[in-house]
Amino acid sequence: MNNRPDPEQLLRRLQAEEQYERRGRLKVFLGYASGVGKSLRMLDEARRRKERGEDVVVGATQPQVSSEVGALLERMEVLPLRTVADVPVMDVASILRRHPQVCVVDGLAYDNPPESLHGKRWQDVEELLVSGVSVLASVNLQHIAEYREQVERITGKHVSETIPKDFLKFAEEIEVVDVPPEICLERASEPPLHEGNASEGSALVQEKRLSQLREMALLLTADVVDYQLEEYLRRHGIEHLWGTQERILVWITPHSNAAAMIASGRRNADHFQGELFVVYASQPDLTPAEQEVLRKNLAYAQDAGAQIEPLDAEDHVDAVMRFAKARGITQIFVGRGRRESFWERIRGSAVDRLIQTAEGIDIRVFPE
Repeated sequence: MNNRPDPEQLLRRLQAEEQYERRGRLKVFLGYASGVGKSLRMLDEARRRKERGEDVVVGATQPQVSSEVGALLERMEVLPLRTVADVPVMDVASILRRHPQVCVVDGLAYDNPPESLHGKRWQDVEELLVSGVSVLASVNLQHIAEYREQVERITGKHVSETIPKDFLKFAEEIEVVDVPPEICLERASEPPLHEGNASEGSALVQEKRLSQLREMALLLTADVVDYQLEEYLRRHGIEHLWGTQERILVWITPHSNAAAMIASGRRNADHFQGELFVVYASQPDLTPAEQEVLRKNLAYAQDAGAQIEPLDAEDHVDAVMRFAKARGITQIFVGRGRRESFWERIRGSAVDRLIQTAEGIDIRVFPE
């Protein structure tokens, strides 16, 4: 049998690797709401890189910054903006002439005036990356085009400046600036969410809505990581070596974010030409509302073409692990609540036990 690689495939692989090596690296700091501190986190990393000897400049900042961000900017080389039609914009030409190793761009989603070479700031960033300049950039979830309407329904705030989700796929790293919702509320100089009437504007409801945004940002990040893994395998010509062996198991409950888990599992299975399984534990004490949620979750699984299996055992974790080992599962998707019971803190939650007994199976945890 001839196992030598096809010459044309090998050439394409080498060309893709060369292009990747010439390109600058993009790291995106993603905020799920205003006040999480993404600008501060990004500039603090820029400071650390500069102290390690990297050539770092700041190419664009927000019009108004906090005192902490201002203190960091005083320690950095900040390139002046240029004015186009009375609008300050990032001076891409000056940055390219300076050609630093790293450029900081705070506010990825800004629009440029019509007279500019590029209509969007993210397109300016793309030019820097193609020219070999690495970029640290920031953006809020509401400015991702595919999430704008969904976020607007939660926050009541409309934005017109966006970036496409596909642009984030070019990021070698995406970091969710993940502070607890209650801290985000404390930091915000104005209410981060639309208050509506008095009951809707309560701190508890505000915190719940922020938690929704946080979960969306985490799932978006997981999708980008999935794509990055696929690209890495493709560049190295090994996607098919792994694909036929990939088997993904989604464990759903009446409380899990089943739609997101199953959708992500389906994408992974499709990427790697693998199989998708969905399991659920038989629980006779479910309320009618919980039974209805479980029914809908199983409908999601059926629509996704998953192989659905009920598990009948008192120890749900043991049943899931026995099923996983019998079917050669390589990844398990499971939901985890934000609050744990007293006994879970003492003995460990089901997710903790699952991780401890996984023995080589990757566990991916989704917020419930």
